[in-house]
Amino acid sequence: MKSIPYGHQWIDKDDIKEVVKVLKSDWLTQGPKIEEFEKDIAKYCKTKYAVAVSSGTSALYLAYKVAGINYGDEVITTPLTFAATANTIFFCNAKPVFVDIEEDTKNIDSKEIEKKITKKTKAIVTVDFAGHPCDYDQIKKIAKKHKLLLIQDACHALGAEYKGKKIGNFVDMTVLSFHPVKHITTGEGGMILTNNKNFYEKLKILRSHGIVKKPEKGGWYYEIENPCFNFRISDIQCALGISQLKKIDKFLKRRREIAKIYNQAFENIKEIITPIQKDYSKSAWHLYVVEILGNGRRKFFEKLRKAGILVQVHYIPLHLQPFYQKRFGYKPGDFPIAEKYYERALTLPLFPKMTNTEINRVISVVKKQCLRQKINLK
Repeated sequence: MKSIPYGHQWIDKDDIKEVVKVLKSDWLTQGPKIEEFEKDIAKYCKTKYAVAVSSGTSALYLAYKVAGINYGDEVITTPLTFAATANTIFFCNAKPVFVDIEEDTKNIDSKEIEKKITKKTKAIVTVDFAGHPCDYDQIKKIAKKHKLLLIQDACHALGAEYKGKKIGNFVDMTVLSFHPVKHITTGEGGMILTNNKNFYEKLKILRSHGIVKKPEKGGWYYEIENPCFNFRISDIQCALGISQLKKIDKFLKRRREIAKIYNQAFENIKEIITPIQKDYSKSAWHLYVVEILGNGRRKFFEKLRKAGILVQVHYIPLHLQPFYQKRFGYKPGDFPIAEKYYERALTLPLFPKMTNTEINRVISVVKKQCLRQKINLK
């Protein structure tokens, strides 16, 4: 029987057709499809500017660079995120300062943020974990009070809504990812959204080595004031992104349907805690993460994978990673809510192309494992 991954892209004939058009055109990269994709995403998210880049990681790095994050600065963020959120802070020679998570949403706990603010703090970086937006009204108040930049890692959250508004338009910069398991894909790719024209102009320069062309000095002439990397995205990728974006409402609708089916299926199983959705939010359901009570998560993981249900764990909290312990002195016990979550977390398959048969198979295997496995509930 075919295995069911935790996430997967959905590429159709229209997507392929649009990519083939670009392959037959004069522009494979640095051409018109990039700006077209940027404008489409900006319109969808109701933001002024968008800059497409090679990945969500490069988008984070560039957002931090134009925010002026540099040597000796501190950036407040969550330990419950993919490595890129904090790694790129380090790459800017700054220190990631972690704050524990909310027990229900798994997002950064806004009540704990101010306790970590110092004279070195430059920015707050939120992460909309699994597609559920953070409580931005509260976090924006804190950022404004302390004159800090607010950057939203929304790599899980394209299409999510906070108090009726789509994410991407209410912080200094918002970062997106277009990896194949995300809501739309460009293969690999990312984007930074902003309403700040100064940030926008700097982002465009930095994504291409920091090169600034000076045609008044000759058609060949350019200057580099702030060197950077090649973080460009191709027209091939953007053609795919443009086509994918046309289907995002369908993709999101299906994700929400699957999450609802799971919630109903598992609501009376005492061994499992299902994810929640706060009244102020409309999750994009990038991930569907349950918590397995007791000490049975590892056995659950292994048995489900053996049955062809390719579950995953999102994530090992970053303060438990050897690098962050050695470099910054973090240790087990620093963020108990994130650690407790990690010991229980299990990501079940959820992606738009899942069939009802596949959904029912996941539910059946999970329920059978609950019956087979004697879990010592705490």
